[in-house]
Amino acid sequence: MRLRLPVARHDKRVLLLTVLAGLPGVIAALWLLWLSDLDPVVRWPLSLLLVAGWLGLSAAAKNQAVRPFEIIANMLAALREGDFSIKARVGDARDSLSLAYLELNSLEEILREQRLGAVEATETLRKVLEEIDIVVLAFDPQRVLRLVNRAGERLLGQPANPLIGKTAEDLRLSGLLTGTTPRTVELSFPGGSGRWELRRSVVRQEGYPLRLIALSDLSRALHEEERNAWKRIIRVLSHEINNSLAPIKSISGSLHSLLSRSRLRAETREDVERGLAVISSRAETLGRFMASYAKLARLPAPRLAPVSIGSVVRMVADLETRVPVEVVAGPAATCLADADQLQQALINLVRNAADATLEAEGARIRLGWDVHADKVEVLVEDEGPGLGDTSNLFVPFFTTKSGGSGIGLVLSRQIAESHGGTLLLENQADGRGARASIALPMDSDR
Repeated sequence: MRLRLPVARHDKRVLLLTVLAGLPGVIAALWLLWLSDLDPVVRWPLSLLLVAGWLGLSAAAKNQAVRPFEIIANMLAALREGDFSIKARVGDARDSLSLAYLELNSLEEILREQRLGAVEATETLRKVLEEIDIVVLAFDPQRVLRLVNRAGERLLGQPANPLIGKTAEDLRLSGLLTGTTPRTVELSFPGGSGRWELRRSVVRQEGYPLRLIALSDLSRALHEEERNAWKRIIRVLSHEINNSLAPIKSISGSLHSLLSRSRLRAETREDVERGLAVISSRAETLGRFMASYAKLARLPAPRLAPVSIGSVVRMVADLETRVPVEVVAGPAATCLADADQLQQALINLVRNAADATLEAEGARIRLGWDVHADKVEVLVEDEGPGLGDTSNLFVPFFTTKSGGSGIGLVLSRQIAESHGGTLLLENQADGRGARASIALPMDSDR
């Protein structure tokens, strides 16, 4: 309901009513005064004094009536502006005006506490959004980005300032604003790629509707489950194969001893000895093969310590002698890592790059690092034929190299993810060679 404001100002109406209230008495007093026998010299000053007193008292009464409203208006204006420092002086609690001041002071206390609670809640929410690994994006009805957290900045590869104000189409995110949720989506952005769980809802900010998008990275959890499954398979295979290899090697040795004492013909003896040698050799090869896979199942947790990325990269580059390795130095960077495991992961990547580059005449490997925000990225680039079937790169037992075990890339990714990082393999943009990148969190204390 809207109140109709009066045409005349409230203070003028109060003054008019006060003057009218005293007017009959003043007229009566003046009438009696001028009917008296007093000298006109006295009557005029008295008349003027009477009128002046009447008008002065009317003005004082008006001020007394209007002043509390001015105080209340000032307090309400201060509350509207968020200034909670103004308080009214409360006199006698039985006075109606003092009761109004008391209620205003109480309202000020309540609003101040609510404002403080809202500020603290907003700051807490902001901190939570900044620290969580879930990507949070908010779009307005025009599909323009209005909110992005730190995880979203990392995924999109840009800070918040240039991202805010871009449309979903510009960011290649329009598909996230439609369809059912929750659902799993495949995404590829500068800051990462893989499978994500999409959730979408509508929130309001200052009464303005925003479509909130939350993306949870499923890749690491899926990799962990996949890795655990392979570990269980490897343990079972190792147990069964080793149980079979031991008697095979023992029987092979026993037969070889018996053969030396037998009276077989020379040709038959040679054939039997050759067959036993093959059995023994293949048993030893199979044993080494399973031992290499056991490393994947028994990889210990990393023992973290500050590690200089530059020193590790240069050390790994010196170990490769088959193909020239060019070190592309980046900014000084330190991360918390297990130096031995990190070296092993880079050795595996450089060895794969060298194997791919051996047949290319004059080709070389580039090994370097760069810093992006709070992460350091180590790059291994080769000039070989590039990657073919990328779907099986991280599948244990799968290899395209003769004599390969198929655990190098799997082990490298496991090391990277155990350090809170990622391993990405892709073909280079110019079509020549492949690129492997390990992204690790930097040491925040340095």
